[in-house]
Amino acid sequence: MTTMPASRPQLVYLVFGTETYHQEAVFSIASALARLRETPGAELDIQVFTDNPEPYRLLPVRIRPLDEATRKRWSEPHGYHFRIKHVVMRTVLEEAEQAILIDTDTFFHCSPMELFKRVEPGTLLCNVIYGAYGVDKKMTLYTALSALLKEKGLADDQMMTLNSGVIGLNRQDISLMDRSIQLMDELFPFAQGAYTLEEFCLSVAAYRTWNVRECPDLIHHYWGRKVLFRAKVKAWLRKHGAAPLSREALDDACLVNGRLPRPPRGHRMRNKLMTLTLPKQQRQFFRELLYGCYEHANEFDQACGTAWWERSRESLEKRLKQPLTNEQLTQWFGSVTVRLLLGKRRETIHQHLLQQSPR
Repeated sequence: MTTMPASRPQLVYLVFGTETYHQEAVFSIASALARLRETPGAELDIQVFTDNPEPYRLLPVRIRPLDEATRKRWSEPHGYHFRIKHVVMRTVLEEAEQAILIDTDTFFHCSPMELFKRVEPGTLLCNVIYGAYGVDKKMTLYTALSALLKEKGLADDQMMTLNSGVIGLNRQDISLMDRSIQLMDELFPFAQGAYTLEEFCLSVAAYRTWNVRECPDLIHHYWGRKVLFRAKVKAWLRKHGAAPLSREALDDACLVNGRLPRPPRGHRMRNKLMTLTLPKQQRQFFRELLYGCYEHANEFDQACGTAWWERSRESLEKRLKQPLTNEQLTQWFGSVTVRLLLGKRRETIHQHLLQQSPR
């Protein structure tokens, strides 16, 4: 493929690993293209750095092959794979005037051109600003690094920390990527394996020097509710995977919303009352099972039913801090109260949970 004009905005994805990430990326790209129709005549290029070009063959994207050797090199010297994000962003900015790197677990509320309007010289666009660094002095990145950063004059308790689900910059600000990469390399040995070191280093690099803007009103980043939103994405792919650019597919992409697919408040209150007769440790579990039984008008919300059931078990096990055996599950589902609560759906839900989490 020929090199794309550097003057056009570049929307960039980094995707490798399991099929789920590719599914997320395909839908995010389709969402961007669907919303791009809101700005007639606007043009942008989409680049995908990936180890597998096949999922994108029906989409108008530029594939940037990313093999294992390249990923290994870009994650050195410590093998920190999130370092690759910043190397990818820097690579694109060497070729283009303006770029946005966006995580796969996203979709658009409006035309992607609205994001690019916020990418001004001297400005870093991030997904969201979390809050001041010193608010949580117990988190690993604070206990491990705060003294060192203060000693070097790099950060203090007032520094705002950022979510890097979106990174948007102009080419003239490429030095921010250089600085964040340098910080990752320097701080990794002291960070005690902190998962979010990459976005933390971006926060430190931008502090006091770059303006920072966020964009949660423009995109939905579903990192906190993955199982439910992935169910919406998979429902769209089942329906439109063979023709993702059809008018119907793009229209439906706009129907996948950022709302948590729960029943209305009144319905939830009724469920809460109905579960009060259950043992305390079971109540939230069965309430969330009932969330998955609610019939939504939106077909993509409706597709989240089984995801709610799976999530209810995962959440329960986190609260119990131990797995729920299938024997326990069967015992709970056999009670008279649960039989009345779930009715004809009881056996369907029970069998689904047994199949999803065999023990």
